[in-house]
Amino acid sequence: MTDQELNRAIQYVTASTSYGRDMVADILTTGLGEMTTLATQSSARFERDVLLEYVCQWTIKRTGQPEPLVREILGYASRWLDEVYEEIAKRQPEALGLLSDDEDDDEGAEPV
Repeated sequence: MTDQELNRAIQYVTASTSYGRDMVADILTTGLGEMTTLATQSSARFERDVLLEYVCQWTIKRTGQPEPLVREILGYASRWLDEVYEEIAKRQPEALGLLSDDEDDDEGAEPV
């Protein structure tokens, strides 16, 4: 995710909620940053729901913000979270438990 895309997400969520830009930026930067880190450094397999829950919990702990607030802000940014997830799927399908075209469905996880 580029800085321009992150700024677009921050602007969208700030305009869609009553929260300040700094708070929104902190939560989105933390959540989307962790998701990107997982994409580039982890070899573990993640299903979409599990990955998004992990990112939510990570963001709550790192920012110290209450769970309902973090979930709401990440919820408004779901389009960007999905874009990052799709980018992970393209770059590292094995990290998401996705099969390559030449693998048998019985040997790996189901596609997400």
